[in-house]
Amino acid sequence: MGAWELLLVGLVILLGLCGVLVPGVPGSWLVWAAVLWWALKDPRPVAWAVLVGATVALFLCQVVRWALPPRRLRESGATPRMAAYAGGGALLGFFLVPVLGAIPGFLGGVYLSERLRLGRDGEARAALRTAMRAGGWSVLAELFTCLLIAGAWLGAELWG
Repeated sequence: MGAWELLLVGLVILLGLCGVLVPGVPGSWLVWAAVLWWALKDPRPVAWAVLVGATVALFLCQVVRWALPPRRLRESGATPRMAAYAGGGALLGFFLVPVLGAIPGFLGGVYLSERLRLGRDGEARAALRTAMRAGGWSVLAELFTCLLIAGAWLGAELWG
């Protein structure tokens, strides 16, 4: 697979990661489709293993999301700014504390957004709890799964 094709796969994965945070955009499907395209164009055993792992991970993510409360983030006061802070925090946490850092990074991003908006610690904590109860856990589960898939793709491409 050429460098331009790899760059395009990486951009589609990045677009999918951003799409997870935007309501109505099939972000996880974009990530899966990019990995599928990569596996079809680069038929190595590691590519197929990543594709199978991505498929299983997304299936399990859907099962977890069905068990969680439905997304009602707009009613809780979630803003696009909060989504950007949460996504940035999750991405930063994913690389600073490998893999598991995405969870506290996401929560920290939501808290920071609310702290900047509201100004007080107690109100920001209450807003964080409200946002997470209103569907934030569902978004976090999907984003974490897509970050795992993106990390597996990147690892397979760099070291595979």
